[in-house]
Amino acid sequence: MSTLFVRTLRDDPADAEVPSHRLLVRAGYVRRIAPGIFSWLPLGYRVYRNVEKIVREQMDAAGFQEVHFPALLPREPFERTGRWDDYGDTLFRLTDRRDADFLLAPTHEEMFTLMVKGEFSSYKDLPISLYQIQTKYRDEARPRAGVLRGREFVMKDSYSFDIDDAGLERSYAAHRQAYINTFDALGLRYVIVSAMSGAMGGSRSEEFLAPCENGEDTFVSCPGCGYAANVEAMTTPVPDIVASVELPPAVVLDTPDTPTIETLVDISNARVESARADRPWVAADTLKNVVLQVTDPDGTTRPLVVGIPGDRDVDLKRLEAALAPATARPFEDEDFDRHPKLVKGYIGPQALGTERGVEFLVDPRVVDGTAWITGANERGRHVYGLVAGRDFTADGVIDVANVRAGDLCPSCGSAVELSRGIEIGHIFQLGRKYAEALDLTVLDESGRQVTVTMGSYGIGVSRAVAAIAEQHHDDSGLMWPQSVAPADVYLIAAGKDEQTFAAAADLGDQLEAMGVSVLFDDRRGVSPGVKFNDSELIGVPVIVVVGKKLTEGLVEVKARSTGERVDVPIGVAATTIRETIS
Repeated sequence: MSTLFVRTLRDDPADAEVPSHRLLVRAGYVRRIAPGIFSWLPLGYRVYRNVEKIVREQMDAAGFQEVHFPALLPREPFERTGRWDDYGDTLFRLTDRRDADFLLAPTHEEMFTLMVKGEFSSYKDLPISLYQIQTKYRDEARPRAGVLRGREFVMKDSYSFDIDDAGLERSYAAHRQAYINTFDALGLRYVIVSAMSGAMGGSRSEEFLAPCENGEDTFVSCPGCGYAANVEAMTTPVPDIVASVELPPAVVLDTPDTPTIETLVDISNARVESARADRPWVAADTLKNVVLQVTDPDGTTRPLVVGIPGDRDVDLKRLEAALAPATARPFEDEDFDRHPKLVKGYIGPQALGTERGVEFLVDPRVVDGTAWITGANERGRHVYGLVAGRDFTADGVIDVANVRAGDLCPSCGSAVELSRGIEIGHIFQLGRKYAEALDLTVLDESGRQVTVTMGSYGIGVSRAVAAIAEQHHDDSGLMWPQSVAPADVYLIAAGKDEQTFAAAADLGDQLEAMGVSVLFDDRRGVSPGVKFNDSELIGVPVIVVVGKKLTEGLVEVKARSTGERVDVPIGVAATTIRETIS
């Protein structure tokens, strides 16, 4: 510690929002360079390299082969797959001195596809799985949470290439198991959930999430059947179609001063002409029509109205996943000025639909035969008893309303639970999207040209460091699992006399000779209290104190994760400690 390039901090960084950010900075693991960009100090880089080592070991053990691509890539392959535009503002674009377009790679599907195309031409060459560990770049609009969501980060991305869908299933299963082995070895708790493919494309997709109260991903789980899905991939069970022939005609009533769902429900229950006989109106009886401005990858914009039950809101993350690669934002006043037929606060389905110039999509709960209170397209007026399928028809269905605890499981109908998590891995069955775009074909057994089918599999290597820190810490600091810790033992010389330092140094030499890595706190003039605090902040799994009890021939051995302390005779301390951590 007297020569290590490290400086621990007593105070939290001002911009730290989550424990991993706060503790990795305070313990001297990382330092901020710019928003979303961090440098790794020696202790942090040791942890990062340990994570990378485990990831590489598990990929190699599964039979995948490592390659390496540049981060600086030409425009043309991304144009052929459409992602030069699809990635929008998240792509770092640049030009060289000859005005040729390049990008800093956010991912490498195109490069892997072209590499295999350049080397293989026969079904006999397949299957094969290739991977790399490489820096990626995405211009995040809101980089946050330290290395959890940065603009520069390290990923392990791998790709499988098979002759058919059956082969893809086998490759997908092999990667899935390799991920399970990897996260087990990293000491991470995780759940596997169904997910959306988004801009990646493809069919089946699953995420590995590390449960954590500060996670930015929300997932649902069903205690009844084990169903689990990211909220973006949660499917709303569709109600049975309701017979509507006997429902009375819709009526339009004055509803002044009702700018919100709550005020609409209140006035509906307060007046005789609109009150229900069987029960009070509730927000779920209203159809809220949310107006959005959609921007397609080519830059064109269009209005979109989403009809959802009034007790729900549009979840912008679910909307983003459903519309990808297009983006969307709520309508603003100037947008309404350009579309005068959309009466803000009183929009009804009667004025919507592609034939009227405004696409109208509805929540899965808005099935034919259901009756609603909704806008009458006149300021201060609503229509009561407007029946889906009888009085209006939507252009389609979009499942983007917010998911709540207690919603019905799409698999078994039980009530689901909501939890937070950090995405640490994502696996996709890409199919033939990229192979077709880049003309990756091989000859099959009959001598015909067939398009190769692909899978894509990612692990956030730098993000895993933060995810582990989120799950392994307490109020005093970090508590690294043995597999990724920067050292096995934090050895403290707690005293001023030379005998204490000499005994501690000798113990450290014995441990190192046994293959135990030691971080030796040999600082002179630093109080034992500061050393104890730093040992807990830095979070090495075993803390050994050579101090007052040395006169009795004893040293103290403490497990960082449990706080359990034992006194060990110094003559057998090295052997005892080695057995403790093996």
